[in-house]
Amino acid sequence: MSITEASSTRDLIARRNRLLGPAYRLFYEDPVQFVRGEGVWLHDAAGHRYLDAYNNVASVGHCHPHVVQAIARQAAVLNTHTRYLHETVLDFAEKLLATFPAEIGHVMFTCTGSEANDLALRVARTCTGGTGFIATANAYHGVTSALTELSPSLGLPLPEGSHVRLVPAPVSAGDDTGEIFARHVQDALDDMKRCGIRPAGLMVDTIFSSDGVFADPPGFLDAAAEAVRAAGALFIADEVQPGFGRSGGKMWGFARHGIVPDIVTMGKPMGNGHPVAGLAARPELLAEFGARSRYFNTFGGNPVSAAAGIAVLEVIESEGLIENARRTGAYLANSLRQLQARHSLISEIRGAGLFLGVELRRGGKPATAETARVVNLMREQRVLLSSAGPHADALKIRPPLVFDTEHADLLVGKLDEALRTVERTPAG
Repeated sequence: MSITEASSTRDLIARRNRLLGPAYRLFYEDPVQFVRGEGVWLHDAAGHRYLDAYNNVASVGHCHPHVVQAIARQAAVLNTHTRYLHETVLDFAEKLLATFPAEIGHVMFTCTGSEANDLALRVARTCTGGTGFIATANAYHGVTSALTELSPSLGLPLPEGSHVRLVPAPVSAGDDTGEIFARHVQDALDDMKRCGIRPAGLMVDTIFSSDGVFADPPGFLDAAAEAVRAAGALFIADEVQPGFGRSGGKMWGFARHGIVPDIVTMGKPMGNGHPVAGLAARPELLAEFGARSRYFNTFGGNPVSAAAGIAVLEVIESEGLIENARRTGAYLANSLRQLQARHSLISEIRGAGLFLGVELRRGGKPATAETARVVNLMREQRVLLSSAGPHADALKIRPPLVFDTEHADLLVGKLDEALRTVERTPAG
């Protein structure tokens, strides 16, 4: 970075802090300003190109022309809300519901994944009469007051008297993974019963994104879903991160486990960056909810958002992105395993499709500092990654679905260099 670039960055950070306050956070020790995106690439203010292996929000690639044109075309004609009749939101609902099992028959639209998950809590409480929810120990489900209790990755302790119970995420892909996870869920249900709390639901990010990325073995979520249903509660699949083909071969993360959720929530990738999200559910649940409660969201399901959502689904289908996620994801995982043979820091490679976690350990312990160093070295080499897990020791790889094998080769080559640099640095 030149002296001029460094000065400009410092000025921008100072202005941001002055205007936005201290609660926001920036990525990387050396923050980067992006001014343009295209496909898997982001371009900074100085014209440098970065390979984006992290931002799933632009699910079909940054600024995809088909999505951009759909948004612009509809915005130039009309943008209202769902209290007026409009065909576009119905076209979107039909196209979206066609991707779900037949048991999922209704969809409600919101603006953000947080809103969708918050609505899921409302539906679950209304339909079960319960107040207790179960989430994993380092989950992230959203930023509303209710969801922060189900989002321990934010670092906030559960308030006294909370009706939320946290359970360990899976830690390995073994034959007993499902049994162990279901046992933890049952323990949480038993504790609720002792405390006089009626359970309402288990909310699970079906690839355990913030817990460190756990996808295998396929089917391991089934026993936990059975346990909560036996207790009169609902199984809620949070597909904000694993959905829309990301896990490869399947449209939805829950489909890898052969289960049909009671409620499915969606968010960020749904509009390729445009703020559209939603909740899909079994019709009998929304019939009960609708009979006892009203719901309205001014911008949820507006014509422009619906047009964006339709365009994303069209691109996923026409460009074969679910198959690309499977094919490129398998290629990337195999390349990372070859890298693992050369680097003692790499402990485990997990995930499915184009959502992978690369756990780093040193001396048998979580390599938290080393992981942060690798993430920042990759940024210096203009490849964007992040980290996940309770110890932030898993590299989080989650690129746009148009990521191809040539991009995987670039990522792995740069990661090889970063790991060599870190491994030459003494621990501590």
